[in-house]
Formats: sequence, structure tokens, C-alpha cells
Amino acid sequence: MSKSTTPLTRALEVELKFATSPTTEVPELSSIVGIDTVASTVVHSLSARYYDTADLRLTRAKITLRRRTGGKDEGWHIKLPSDKGRIEIGAPLSDDAPQEILDPVRAIIRDLPLQVIAQVDNERHEHALADDQGTIYAEFCDDHVTSWSLLPAGIKQEWREWELELTPAGQEFEQAPELLESARAVFEAVGAVPSASPSKLVAALGNSINYAPLPPAMAELDEETAAFAVVNALRVNRDRLLEVDPQVRRDEWDSVHQMRVATRELRSLMQTFEGILTGEEYLNLEEELKLLAATLGIARDAEVVAERFQMLIGLDDDNIIDDASGEHLAHDMQRKYERAHRTILKVLNSKRYFDLLEGLENLIVNPPLAPSETESASVADVKHEEEAALFEHLVSAYKKLMKRHNVAVTEWEETETPLREREENFHNMRKAAKKLRYSADAVGRATGLKTKDLYAACKTMQSVLGDFQDSVTSRDELLALAESARKHGEDTFAYGVLYQREREIGMEALRGYNEAAKDIEEAYKKLSKSMKKEAARVAAKSQKASDAKDN
Repeated sequence: MSKSTTPLTRALEVELKFATSPTTEVPELSSIVGIDTVASTVVHSLSARYYDTADLRLTRAKITLRRRTGGKDEGWHIKLPSDKGRIEIGAPLSDDAPQEILDPVRAIIRDLPLQVIAQVDNERHEHALADDQGTIYAEFCDDHVTSWSLLPAGIKQEWREWELELTPAGQEFEQAPELLESARAVFEAVGAVPSASPSKLVAALGNSINYAPLPPAMAELDEETAAFAVVNALRVNRDRLLEVDPQVRRDEWDSVHQMRVATRELRSLMQTFEGILTGEEYLNLEEELKLLAATLGIARDAEVVAERFQMLIGLDDDNIIDDASGEHLAHDMQRKYERAHRTILKVLNSKRYFDLLEGLENLIVNPPLAPSETESASVADVKHEEEAALFEHLVSAYKKLMKRHNVAVTEWEETETPLREREENFHNMRKAAKKLRYSADAVGRATGLKTKDLYAACKTMQSVLGDFQDSVTSRDELLALAESARKHGEDTFAYGVLYQREREIGMEALRGYNEAAKDIEEAYKKLSKSMKKEAARVAAKSQKASDAKDN
């Protein structure tokens, strides 16, 4: 694909869509709340070609990619769903889709070829709607549409529709909700009805979408087996990774954190499910997820520390932060984050990342089940083996957590041990709590046992130690800033004071540790009894099925 050297346009699309008959007259638009006049009217001749993969991955994700000629914004456009409307990203007209236009959906299409799936021609009568000061709050479009679906069984269609889209000024207009509601009433009063189709593309495709091949789907597994719960859990987390990918590319708030969480959860689940799913490729995917999480972690840590530095600045009521230190605290970590985010973008556009996504897809479509899953074993035998593997992971995870807990608590009082090592013990404890949490979740999904208490207790422990670790990371960065300041002859007093404040904040976070550890122990003991009963029940059922088979 070609590279665009022109900056992309980006807009939030907030609109109403109505279907209407060819003979319906446009109502008096100035009767809409907030609108006093039609500032201008212009007619455009538009022609758009829509692109997608053969199995319509973009369309099924409610994303449209088009190349449009004519009108004031001809060029390439990709429209993405969002909470407040649709995000439209545009690029200048070119023969091929610019790389920058495709970047937001690379996780979905990867390197799959794109093809034209529909053409939509439109005679658009566009009316700019303004208040009495001439501020344009909305655009009303009277569209006369002719479309062709290029999918198998596709047909030509013609229809008329109205769109009312808020301009940027309209989106900031305090009466925007009233404007939209009033427009709805005005259009419905003359017989227009809300459009049943979310976009012109969906309307153009019509029933022909049913003739397109489907994307690879999750393997069909017996829902009574743990394998089904396992693969379904991986699918849910994989989908979350795909969902947050474009948000990271747009650098939306907290998106790096959410992608890191999704990546870590996937890896932890895969570790927990070893024994049900197997194979070298399976283990390779775990390693790739680990590397991706590490890349995301650099940016995430910088993001967290930048926020903590802002908090520390806000606590400086005795004005100990000098100008040079304040400048470093306010901007250095943000610059570090921006560098790390650029690295993330390179990774997300790499073949290695696309291979990871393809590997996850193959894992869900063709899961590498342990041998007993593919032999003639009974459902009872399979369930017995699967639950045994899950229980073994959970027991192992708990034992590891308790071992790390004992080390953390014992060595914390041993002041001859370097502070950094003692703090690292709690970081290891946090990782153990995370692993136990995911193991509990996996057991709950696959067996129906009530694991929510253990899950919640581990989550609380992660939160306690997460706050503590954030404090430790912040102190590390303060030390680095102090060392740099010292080399440049700058005052380092403020960094020392802030370091001590962070130490106190970290110690305060640890106050909840003992109670969190106690809750984990109690929740595990309760669950352990249930696991033993469930294991005995399934084993008996398996033995009964085996005896019946022998007879």
C-alpha cells in the first residue's frame, strides 16, 4: 500500500439517519431547535467504492473503508465505532489505501488482501444549518442513492435517505441534545422513519452479506467439556486484544494499560490451560505474548510515573520544588512515554505481531487439544482429565503464592537485606496473586465451581501491591532524575523530599497486605474442599462410564 505524506483528518461523526420516499418534501429546517437559517445549499455528485476482506472482517466489526470521489472531502475514509458516535479518519485521494488509513484495522485484516465489495453513487443535496449568528451547527443531507453489491447474489438498489450530522461546533453546542431530538420530530412529522441500516454500505450489501464466506470461527467443542470453556475464554480475551488495538494506535487514554492487561491475561490463561492444550506452537505463543506485554510495559510504567509526578507536584504545598525540578517532573516522563509509544506502533505494524494474531486465531479455530481429546475417550473421562489438569494448576499456583508470601513477610523484617530486594519480594507476590486469580477464573469457567471469593481476594491483593509497586517505580525514576540533575549541576533537594514522600505512600499501601493475604487463605481453603468433592464426583462418573463400556 502507498504511503501518505499528508496529515490525516480525523472527526467524530454524530448523526441521525432517516429513510424517506422519493416524493417526500424536505421540511422547514429552520424549525429545528437552535437553527435559524439555511446558510447554504450545494449539490454534490459522489461515488464511493467500499473495500473489505473476502470474509468481510471490517464490515462484521462495524467498520467501513471507502475510496470516494466528488464532494468536499473526496479521498480515502475509514469509519470506526466509538462510544459517542463514529470516528472518521480521512486521507487524500490516491490509487491505493494509504498505510496510515489501514493502521487502525491492521489487527483485524493483518496482511489479507482487500477487494471492492460494493459501489455507492449518491446525488447529495447538502444544507448548512446555522443559528442567527451564522454559526453552522449541523449539515442536513438529502441523499438520492444508487448502489451495487459486488458480492455473490448482490443486486442494484436505489433509495433516498436523510442525514443530519452535527458539525464540530454543533457537538460543542449546549443544546445539541435538544437539536437532535427536535430534528427527529421534524423529520418524522413528514413521514421519514429512522433508518433500519446503520450505514449505506450495509444497505447496499443487503442479503448478499449472507453469501460471503465467514471468518474462521471458534472450534466446535462439546460444551460439557472443559476444553470448550478453555477455548472460549481464550477467544474472549483475544477479542479484547483486537478491540483495544486501534485505541492504542490512536493513543487513547488508558489504552496501553488495557492492551497490556489483555495480553497478560491471555498469557496467564494459556499457562493455566497447559495440559488441556499442548504443543510447541502453543508455548511459542505464550512467549510472544510475554514479549508484547514487556514492550507495552515500558510505556505503561512511564504513563503511571508521569501521573504520580503530577500528584507529587500537587502535594507540594511548601514550595520545595524548584523550577528546574518542576520542569523535569512535569515533562520528562511524558517524553519517555511518547518514545515508548512510538516503539509500540512499530511493533503493532510488524510481521511478528501479525503472526502472533494469526497464531491466536489458529489456536481458537484449531485448538491443539491434549491427546485424550482426540481419541475415543468418553466425555466423562475427558472431563476428569481436564479438571485434574486445571485443579493441578490452581493448587500449584496457590503453593507458589504462599511460598512467596512467607518470603516477603519474613525478609521484610530483615533489615540487613537490601531494601530493593525486600520490595522485589512483594512484586513477586503480586505476580503470584495474578496467576492464582486467573487459575481460579479458569476453574470457575470450566467446572462451575464457585471461585469468585478467591478471584476477588487475589484481585484485592493485586490492587494493594500494585499501588505499592507504582510507588517503588516512581522512586526509581526520582533517583534517576536526581542523578541526572547532579551531573548537570542542578539542585537535587526536591527529589530527595519527594522520594521520601513516595516511600511513605508505599508503606501506607502495604497496610492492607496482611488482611488481603488472610482473605486469600480463607477463600482457598473453602474452594479446596469443593475441588476435592468435584474431583471425586467426576472420577466416580468416569469409572461408572468405564464399567458400563466394559460390560
